[in-house]
Amino acid sequence: MFLIAVIEFFWLWSLFARFRAQAAWIDTVITALSLIVILVILKRSKHLSSDIMWILLISVLPIPGTIFYLLAGADIFSSRTYHAINTEMLSASRYYKQKPKVLENACAEDPALAGQFRYISEGAGFPVYDHSEVEYFPLGDLGFPQILEELAKAKQFIFLEYFIVGNGYVWNSIVSILEEKVKQGVEVRVLYDDMGSMNTLPLNYVRELEAKGIKAIAFNRISPIINVIMNHRDHRKILVIDGHTAFSGGINLADEYINRKRRFGHWKDNVIKIRGNAVWSLTVMFLTIWNAVRHEDSDYSIYRNTLSTPGSGYVIPYSDTPLDNENVGERIYLNILGQARDYVYIMTPYLIIDTEMLSALTLAAKRGVKVKIVLPGIPDKRIANEITKSFYTQLMDEGIEIYEYTPGFVHSKIFLCDDVLATVGTINLDYRSLYLNFENGICLYRCDALKDIRADFEKTFEVCKKISYEDAQVGYIREFLRSALRVIAPEM
Repeated sequence: MFLIAVIEFFWLWSLFARFRAQAAWIDTVITALSLIVILVILKRSKHLSSDIMWILLISVLPIPGTIFYLLAGADIFSSRTYHAINTEMLSASRYYKQKPKVLENACAEDPALAGQFRYISEGAGFPVYDHSEVEYFPLGDLGFPQILEELAKAKQFIFLEYFIVGNGYVWNSIVSILEEKVKQGVEVRVLYDDMGSMNTLPLNYVRELEAKGIKAIAFNRISPIINVIMNHRDHRKILVIDGHTAFSGGINLADEYINRKRRFGHWKDNVIKIRGNAVWSLTVMFLTIWNAVRHEDSDYSIYRNTLSTPGSGYVIPYSDTPLDNENVGERIYLNILGQARDYVYIMTPYLIIDTEMLSALTLAAKRGVKVKIVLPGIPDKRIANEITKSFYTQLMDEGIEIYEYTPGFVHSKIFLCDDVLATVGTINLDYRSLYLNFENGICLYRCDALKDIRADFEKTFEVCKKISYEDAQVGYIREFLRSALRVIAPEM
């Protein structure tokens, strides 16, 4: 940003020197154009707190600020990827069929939560399922052996979609199974985010996988040309096996996620395993992104498995895309906070939130809901952690309890409410997850796994430090710097 400011200074200086007589008119035109762009941002704004960064940038640096906004913040320079995903999502919507009786039963079972079920099913378009089993693993260390075990059982197909894939024990263990499965005639597809895996995989890794018979896509390849789609990464974690078993949660496929490699102390993450009807939605999610890039499947239904299990409660897998006007992940979180009666427990690696989420958290606490938030004791990103800490006293003033996981880094993304409702997935409490990335989650209602999620929280609280006002106090200069950093929060 400093370089941009220097470039603008010298550009304007040379321009004014050359057209000294017209300098006043040039300044007037530039000011008028920047004002028009700011008014357009205000008119189109969905979240004003996230657009303040652009408004300030354009106000201070009108020319480069406007250009940067048009390239990275506006939607006017979309790409083929943008259009292909939107087209495929529209086509794939026909596969998300809600069974009316299932939705009716879920709503009748708990009228207070009926609005949440109807929102996810009818508003967001993701069906509520019964007859699905859920198993929750509070650490990647515990869930990863299950992943290997289920992969080894695959008979028909394996779909993997992850933000980060990294060479090491985790990925090598998986690849060895995938290679063997390909030899057995199992169809294997791997989709990873190009930017997420930029530092963990070779540049030509797709070709390496294809040479092994594994179909592969590096999603949204990094381009030297900045555009809006480059800012939208695939942060999802989806693994589907034969259409009857699926995994999601917080872990990526790299060694630190199961504590084989220590980077920020003990890595606290989770894995969630689904069997039964609900796996179909995760299958469709994967195929939608895959076919937006490779256009292979005219009929998704050939990958549907009709396995029905006697699982308890209801399971609702959902995804979120930055390419529409429906912020599914955020609205599910807001609904949980708005409908809570007793407590909401939250785990998240970051707390970089807008005024809407801040208001929902504080309003829940003011209604008497016990709100507890677990955050890392050892952060992975210093700036993100400083912004996170800037909210501490503001939240504690409203009665919200903040806990830091002293053994290390928390990467889990969980909301648990009143022992009856939870969501586990990939969606952090930050702008990037809530507004910019492709994400996914699993909403659980009255599933047996909720007891395990509650136990995970209770065990985690025991090894956390509860933050006091004294802990949160910093000097005036640092407090000012933290406030200033909130301006760039939308790009963190």
